[in-house]
Amino acid sequence: MTTNNKPTSSNTNQKFKNIFSLDLSSIKFLNNLRKESRQFGVIGLGRFGRAVCETLYNMGYDVLGVDVDEKLVAQALTDKIASSAIRLDCTEVSALKEAGILELDTVIVAIGNYLEESIVTTLNVKEAGVKYIVAKASSETHGKLLKKVGADLVVYPEHEAGCELAYTLTKPGILDRFELDPDNSIVEVSIPPEFDGKTLAEVKLRSYYGLNVLAVGNDDKFMINPPPNYVLTQGLSMVVIGSNKDINKL
Repeated sequence: MTTNNKPTSSNTNQKFKNIFSLDLSSIKFLNNLRKESRQFGVIGLGRFGRAVCETLYNMGYDVLGVDVDEKLVAQALTDKIASSAIRLDCTEVSALKEAGILELDTVIVAIGNYLEESIVTTLNVKEAGVKYIVAKASSETHGKLLKKVGADLVVYPEHEAGCELAYTLTKPGILDRFELDPDNSIVEVSIPPEFDGKTLAEVKLRSYYGLNVLAVGNDDKFMINPPPNYVLTQGLSMVVIGSNKDINKL
């Protein structure tokens, strides 16, 4: 893996899940969703919704895209980014029901820039019994409201993209990052040249940096919980957990 070909956040989550078990509600939700969902509905075909539609469809899933804007629906059909696309008012329960949205496994509410429509739609979909609901939020307050009305997972694509860019520009050694909360993260970092040929005990990651090493290796193979005498090699990467402040020291 190189910094020029960074994986998506979903791939990052999956990699970290493969390395160790995280007892986090969002990870449990995603795990269940991936095992059970085969049909997806995407409400809102702006940039974010369109990207979700196209990616899911290209992965072989059945995807129904809807939007109130006829031009966006027509474009989705022309570009063949979904199994089907329909124009409707997503705040109307009857319209969602008639379109078949409420019968799908998972619905993504991708209209985060329109607060009222986003909240009303999420509430309607939840009350109609859709099993999994993912909603896009434009702010922390918006996200809290979406959670209260039934969203199982809230995403902040603009915030996440901004953070990712900042880390890419200023911390090129960080290959992947998974934020546990605002203050703590799990990251995959390139082993720096000054660590090459030294053992974990010698670099004193825990005592000097305040970090715990979870795994060392590469995309093909990781050693979980490497021993203190494990010799680090430049070109490999290590997965560490700790506070963002301590990670930035590294």
